Amino acid sequence: MAAPDELFCWEGDWGLPSVSTDCLVVLAYAQFAGAPLKLQKISNPWRSPSGSLPALRTNQKETLSRPSDIIIHLRKQKYNADYDLSAKEGADSLAFISLMEEKLMPALIYAFWIEPKNYVDLTRRWYAEHMPFPLNFFLPGRMQRQQLEKLRLLRGDERLEAGEELEKELYRDAAECMNLLSQRLGSTKFFFGDSPSSLDAYVFGHLAPILKSKLPNGKLQQHLKSLDNLTNFCTNILLLYFPKDGRENLSQKMTSQSEGGDFDHVPNKRRKQFLSALVALGAMLSYAFLTGMVSIQHIQHEALEEPPDLQDMGSHHNHEEEGDG
Repeated sequence: MAAPDELFCWEGDWGLPSVSTDCLVVLAYAQFAGAPLKLQKISNPWRSPSGSLPALRTNQKETLSRPSDIIIHLRKQKYNADYDLSAKEGADSLAFISLMEEKLMPALIYAFWIEPKNYVDLTRRWYAEHMPFPLNFFLPGRMQRQQLEKLRLLRGDERLEAGEELEKELYRDAAECMNLLSQRLGSTKFFFGDSPSSLDAYVFGHLAPILKSKLPNGKLQQHLKSLDNLTNFCTNILLLYFPKDGRENLSQKMTSQSEGGDFDHVPNKRRKQFLSALVALGAMLSYAFLTGMVSIQHIQHEALEEPPDLQDMGSHHNHEEEGDG
């Protein structure tokens, strides 16, 4: 029997199996189709075979990263959540997925990666606390720049920058998209009856992070929560297909002591992360002192400047010693 394909995804939080929209789309589709994947939830994208997440490593050692490519691959392996859809339903599914890519995805990128308070207080903070040292110092910023480029590409504007007018426009488009999805879903359990399809996976992947995250600026979340059928849709998928994550979310709500809460609600975890950072900083400083890279009398001045290349400093120090000899 062939080994199962291996799926690498961002780890979960907020009661979700993953914090990433693309990862949620793939995870949901795989669950709907019954695909037997070996799942690797990680917080270091460099451990992925593609250097990004999600990534599927097939048993033929091929690597796929785009959700659409992963879904096509699973269909070729006879794991097809759209098998029972009619031609019209298949066309409707593609139309709504395109609508989300055009109208909802830009607002998601803006809400999590561009809006200043959301980015600083939630997104950058989450990735910095979950990524291993030293990646947590520079990867969140690099990811933000990549998301800004993606937003510019989606909007067709290379000079696009954050601002109140852009936010209003993006959130208006997203609200219209949510309204259309709500009308299409109606009172049914899934978008095409009693069985979930790829459209359900895409809708869940886009809406669940909005619904479950703790965004300080929660305008999108407020609108989504006003659409009861869409919020129930996300909750039902979590309970039916990701019950472990759903139970964790309920447990977090019951034990939360602050109204509105905060994603880092576990004090022991925070304490361990803080101590780990102190230990890492202490080790770096000790190494610097022992090797002569940094002297006591200059450390305060150097801390205010951008760190120079340590290798250059080391070689310069060695040259000085030779000169003194």
